[in-house]
Amino acid sequence: MKYLLLCLLCCSFYMQAQVVNKTDSNRVKPQDTLVVDSGTKDSLKIFKPTIYDYKYQTQFTEKKIFDTVFTQNKTFIFTQYNNRDNFGRIQFANIGAGFQDLVFEFNPEKNLAVLPTNKSYFILGIDDVRYYDVKTPTTSFIYHNAVKSGAALQTTYTQNIGKNFNFAVEYMGLRSLGAYLNSLAAQNNIVFSGHFKTKNSKYEAFAHYLHQNMNNQENGGIEDINLFLNGDSDFNNRLNLPVNLIASNSRFAYRRYYFSHEFRPFASEKFPFKIRHTIFHQSNKYYFSQTSPESFYFEEQGDLIAYPLSSKKYSKNLSNTVSVLLDQEKFKLDAGIRHQNIKFGIGEPLPASFGISQEVTENRIGAVGNLFINLWDRVELNSNLEISSGSEFGSFFRSRNKLKFEPIPNYFVDAKVNFQSSSPTFNLLKNPSVYKRFIYELKDPANETTTEIGGNVNLKWFQSVLSATYFRVDNYTYLNEDGIAQQSNSALNISQLGGEATFNYGKFHLNPKVLFQSGLANKDLFPMPNFVGRANFYFQSKAFKKAAEIQAGIKVYYFTKFASREYFPVLNEFILPGSNSYSIGGQPIVDVYFNMQVKRFFFFIEAQHVNTSFLQNKSFTAPDYPLYDFRLNIGLVWYLFS
Repeated sequence: MKYLLLCLLCCSFYMQAQVVNKTDSNRVKPQDTLVVDSGTKDSLKIFKPTIYDYKYQTQFTEKKIFDTVFTQNKTFIFTQYNNRDNFGRIQFANIGAGFQDLVFEFNPEKNLAVLPTNKSYFILGIDDVRYYDVKTPTTSFIYHNAVKSGAALQTTYTQNIGKNFNFAVEYMGLRSLGAYLNSLAAQNNIVFSGHFKTKNSKYEAFAHYLHQNMNNQENGGIEDINLFLNGDSDFNNRLNLPVNLIASNSRFAYRRYYFSHEFRPFASEKFPFKIRHTIFHQSNKYYFSQTSPESFYFEEQGDLIAYPLSSKKYSKNLSNTVSVLLDQEKFKLDAGIRHQNIKFGIGEPLPASFGISQEVTENRIGAVGNLFINLWDRVELNSNLEISSGSEFGSFFRSRNKLKFEPIPNYFVDAKVNFQSSSPTFNLLKNPSVYKRFIYELKDPANETTTEIGGNVNLKWFQSVLSATYFRVDNYTYLNEDGIAQQSNSALNISQLGGEATFNYGKFHLNPKVLFQSGLANKDLFPMPNFVGRANFYFQSKAFKKAAEIQAGIKVYYFTKFASREYFPVLNEFILPGSNSYSIGGQPIVDVYFNMQVKRFFFFIEAQHVNTSFLQNKSFTAPDYPLYDFRLNIGLVWYLFS
């Protein structure tokens, strides 16, 4: 209740303190700063910024304006601690504790690096870092309440110095106690970014520094699931439920220094050539720590070895690329060479009897290329290619191709064909541990080869989107029921069909989204629900004499029952289900919400998993890990264009 009162006070103050806001996107034309003649003899001009003066971009993409429109997707984004729509995933009981993927997807951030799956959901890759262009100093705040105690707050400050240089600072802090024993989650992330461009546009530079830390206590799930399911009131307080691990935690640190600049040597537009140089250094470190050996993982002293209780894995990548570009508005082509120095290692050396090296280092040489074509503003092709080879981790080949075209006005087709052949993620190549059973090295692994073919069709009828995707993964690398990495001798094949639409009747709206998927071959290696769907039924209208806009509705999320993988805290990965495992799913997750926008201030409040307030909670994120009970979830978003 105290959070609700605070939010209402903020809204009231904000409505009273603001004058008529000339930057509202629905009140101005799509143009730059409004210039108003003062009407006096000295011809003084007054500059009034519009929303189109506040832009951002990721490198090599077009600039976009700040999205302050109160659309339906905001309720799926700003009610999640990672500020992303997590359709196709299911969240653990505590915010900051990650998700389980219900839908197969490919994550390129795992290439030639240590990145545990359950630490990957807030990671900012090179293509995720934003660079800004703002007329006045700009600040944003995004707040989420936590489970039991704590909060998550992300704030960004950005400012232009002159017309050609911008810098930005972003910080995110999260701390959430959680409802179960030993489930504390904590994160702190900081990003510095800068963008510079000369007046004549002959030189341009992008730079950023990023440091992300993710810390989680690991409780291994509930010790006796029957205590959770039998409805005994003694266990309504979830802290009374015994858990499997009491002295374990995991930590992931992710750091990157990045600098990219390009120069156009010729002044004439007849020679639109540029030279680009990009250099970055990225380090990933994963720790699994314990204050004492966990009895859940061993039976007698002979199951342990003389090794530190805190195990560590790390990867480092120093990359240097030089390219030549042909840069025109409708046609862009670049090609270059790349050198990488890659290291992969473990913290403390294992006993020599295991035959596992402490560190592996290699130098890789390769080539990169990118192609962009725009024809008649109706056909757009983006392709990129990367090839490299090294002595330790073999060859690397990646081809990503996206085609977008408009065969009929207001009907769009997006097609993609992606192919990659590379070493399996470093997190699965080897593992050190105090427990003998978890020590392994994947000897001479074959390249994991992924083919992705698919696309979607955007129709003007009901704002609908139809999609289809096919995956084929050869030499699929996975963790068996004992937590040991293996490779499949035959391909994993998965097909996905989905769709989304919005139906409107006055101020009432219905937005369903569905996805059907099936394992065509080797489906036991990636257990998944055959159906994932959600529906959002809501009312949206102006309110308070049009000073605000409100949304109120109900969301339902559902996936069919399936023999889920189990969460494995030692590696922060998911392993195949064991003999004592059980299926999860088949239970609806219902949220009731009320959202409001006042100018640039957004307020989100939802009763999550509201059906458990009158029905017993039988939903799980993974075996032994119950889904969160009913909770009041609050989110705030505030943009300040000063």
